[in-house]
Amino acid sequence: MTTTISSTATPDTITSGPRQERVGLWLNGARGSVATTAVTGLLAIRDGIEEPTGCVTDSPLLHDADLTPWTSFAVGGHDVVTTSLVHRADALVESGVVPARVLAQVRAELADVEENLRRGYDPLADDETQAEAATRLSADILAFQERHALTRVVVVNVASTEPPVSVLAEHRDLDQLVDALADPARKVLPPSALVAYAAFRAGAGFVDFTPSTGARLPALEQLALRQGVPFTGSDGKTGETLLRTVLAPMFTSRALRVLSWAGINLLGGGDGATLEDPANASSKLVSKSGVLPALLGSPVTAPLHIDNVPDLGDHKTAWDHVSFEGFLGVRMNMQITWSGVDSTLAAPLVLDLARLVAAAHAAGRSGALHELGFFFKDPVGTDQHALAEQATVLRAWASGLKGAPVA
Repeated sequence: MTTTISSTATPDTITSGPRQERVGLWLNGARGSVATTAVTGLLAIRDGIEEPTGCVTDSPLLHDADLTPWTSFAVGGHDVVTTSLVHRADALVESGVVPARVLAQVRAELADVEENLRRGYDPLADDETQAEAATRLSADILAFQERHALTRVVVVNVASTEPPVSVLAEHRDLDQLVDALADPARKVLPPSALVAYAAFRAGAGFVDFTPSTGARLPALEQLALRQGVPFTGSDGKTGETLLRTVLAPMFTSRALRVLSWAGINLLGGGDGATLEDPANASSKLVSKSGVLPALLGSPVTAPLHIDNVPDLGDHKTAWDHVSFEGFLGVRMNMQITWSGVDSTLAAPLVLDLARLVAAAHAAGRSGALHELGFFFKDPVGTDQHALAEQATVLRAWASGLKGAPVA
């Protein structure tokens, strides 16, 4: 059975345009909550069951962009777990993330997508060298591309957050890295970076939707440029940080002095369990904590906590307390509560990024795509965090891709 998205969508649910290429979305962590929600949503949009609410590429902001329609996407991926997509989707229905009526209508197609999923890389369980693992992962991507006659593939990492890594000599030079990966006694790259390496070797673009290392090593950027493929990341901006990137510029534009900005995040599910480990949480805290100083123009007291509350599942709550000073030194405060469904907020952005990176690749762009900083807490290649300014950059850049020849 094919998992290629066929041409049954209604015209008003997709972005129109001349681009006719077929694109593969390859998800690392394909059986996780974010990936399953994204695939379920893609199928529902394709079939005209749901509108693409939350998809920026279907909003007025990007109406001039020349993007591949949802009907031309195929889906595959890697994962280290064996839970089926349908089983995961059933669990998401129970937790209120996926509507039951939507799953009922795409269940068979979700089962079809399962046929394109392959075993991922687990450094604790696999005895292969990292060079052998990368070859296997790349071969899976290339076979998927050939099987579905795809023009290009975009790999999106939505696997669990990893601890940060120290940059080694091998991480700085591509030739040294290649040699080190063949050493059976060493694991030079964290899994997310090995996935990026494999993607680039397969000629695929790469997106890291997590705060993990991903492609953010000099040697991997060298490989991306050598292969002529683009990449972007890191850490999708979906909740509390999204709110901060809107509100912090308000204080600076009105000359109000922020004295402190404290935040508490409560979440459950797989993310909550992963981030309960301080080593894993440190990556997330670093990506979140850099936003406020950049936006406010100076250091600020900003304690931030992430707590695992298992019963919340995929529903997360963030509470922020902002203390600020106004005219004549008068102290004031603002308190904000954000309650959202993490996978529901993340999934449409995953789809958007696949579309945009594919368009960039088709237009001959390679290396880091800083113009996609709009989507990330810790964007590559830019220190701009204000959402409004990021949106302006994104729109101009995406419009500039219009009419680019299909490679």
